[in-house]
Amino acid sequence: MKSRMTRRKAMRLGAAAGTLPLVHIRTAGAAGRLKVALWDHWVPAGNDAMRKLVAAWADKNKVEVELDFLTAIGYKINITMAAEAEAKTGHDIYAFDMWTVHQFADQLDPVDDIMKGFIEKYGKLGRAYEYLGVSDGAWKAVPVAWGSAPLTPCGRISMLQKYAGIDIQKWFPAHEATPETSADWTYETQLKAAEACHKAGFPFAFGCGQTTDSNQTWGATFGAFGADLVNAKGDITVDSDNVRAVLEYAKRMVPFLPTDTVSYDDASNNRALISGKSALIWNPPSAWAVAKRDAPQVAEDCWTFPNPRGPKGRMVPMRPYFFGLWSFAQNKPAARDLLTYLGSREQMETLTTAVSGYDIPPYLSMSDFKIWGEVEPPKGTVYNYPIRPWHNAEYYITGSSGPPDIGVQAWNRGVIPTMVSKLVAGQTIQQAIDWAKDELEGYTR
Repeated sequence: MKSRMTRRKAMRLGAAAGTLPLVHIRTAGAAGRLKVALWDHWVPAGNDAMRKLVAAWADKNKVEVELDFLTAIGYKINITMAAEAEAKTGHDIYAFDMWTVHQFADQLDPVDDIMKGFIEKYGKLGRAYEYLGVSDGAWKAVPVAWGSAPLTPCGRISMLQKYAGIDIQKWFPAHEATPETSADWTYETQLKAAEACHKAGFPFAFGCGQTTDSNQTWGATFGAFGADLVNAKGDITVDSDNVRAVLEYAKRMVPFLPTDTVSYDDASNNRALISGKSALIWNPPSAWAVAKRDAPQVAEDCWTFPNPRGPKGRMVPMRPYFFGLWSFAQNKPAARDLLTYLGSREQMETLTTAVSGYDIPPYLSMSDFKIWGEVEPPKGTVYNYPIRPWHNAEYYITGSSGPPDIGVQAWNRGVIPTMVSKLVAGQTIQQAIDWAKDELEGYTR
């Protein structure tokens, strides 16, 4: 294809949902009825809490609400999303994650008025949310805590202390601290700790496959080094000093990763932590939660904390969720009111508390929810899971240095973790760069 692919076309190809069969979606009802489709939370208590909040709102506003929870298993939520967009009928409010707001931006009502009120009340959002939630200069969906989870390190307290000499609870205590307290937590420190724990038989469980976790782990690492593959104009910048620097780091790091790092899926690091075979992973507290149930001795020794600091800062890989309003919605006034209700601090804290702090709200001013200090064992284990003001960190989206139409393709193809996997296979840094350059040129033609 000689001409450059349009943004909308690329986004639709990127999500791959358009190739899937449509499902039957009933038309929404008349005024007084509202249909809402949300991600089926992996913590059952989350769905129950959402039902109660929506029921309370519906009762107060005399609106009949049909609330559907759609699983990500088998891509049901994405298949249904694509079907509704194609049929231009279905739910009024829909849950979107990562690239899907841009994918369907042309069929979403702007929510600038709602976001203006939130920003005035709670403060400005980080670039990660604007990058994924703003299209053509307008907010197309409301960022929420529901399902939003960063990939932060979760380490074994005793192993890091014994093998790497790191007192992680001192660097990131379960109370307010200062940036100086954790200044030593850098990528160089992570490298030395990975080497020490690998020698002890407990490697850091990082994957290099074409998976969500691998994309986020290595994407945030590249971001922390300022190693942009593409710039804001869409120009390819992969052959740069910063990219070489991060690949030099990766080359030093990969010998200390598990031998099957290239074949890792998104559950591999969880299994490594829960089984007691790894000293550190990058993951939301879902792995810790399963360990609490199945391997309590492991859970009691876990501590979650922010990602290392690189030359360009402390980048925390994030996968945010948004609630959007279809342009073909049948009850827009009620839908906009419900979006405002669910996006408020009170409701987000209720929902985050119900899932033991797994969900992270989009505003830094909401990093003080009590739940993160209450979760145990050990007490305070996820206190530093949300970004705190003294962390000097920001949420980061892999590929966000360039336009979303290129970023989504690099994400789907796993360009960044694949570059690292080539180093695992023994290829040179230049070979990895040349391969990535060729891939990216294909996205921009």
